[in-house]
Amino acid sequence: MKHIVTVRDTVTAFAEWMEPTPADLDAIEREMPLILAQVDLLDAQITTMDRTPTELDVRRIRRARRRVLAAGRELANTTAPLLPGVGA
Repeated sequence: MKHIVTVRDTVTAFAEWMEPTPADLDAIEREMPLILAQVDLLDAQITTMDRTPTELDVRRIRRARRRVLAAGRELANTTAPLLPGVGA
């Protein structure tokens, strides 16, 4: 008979010390506009996967790409350091 044992990491995967730090949460908050823009772009691309894109679809994808680029530019131009101890 084989015994079933649990893996310790799996059991303690949600231990308090594994929670995101305030710095992690701040970084996610700063990146949220870019993340949302990427989700919109992906949604626009998924919509056209199984059919020929219409002119409206093409415009939607183009606008979504511009939003991703703009959000990425804004994130890159922020003065707040992304990692503790890094940056000016």
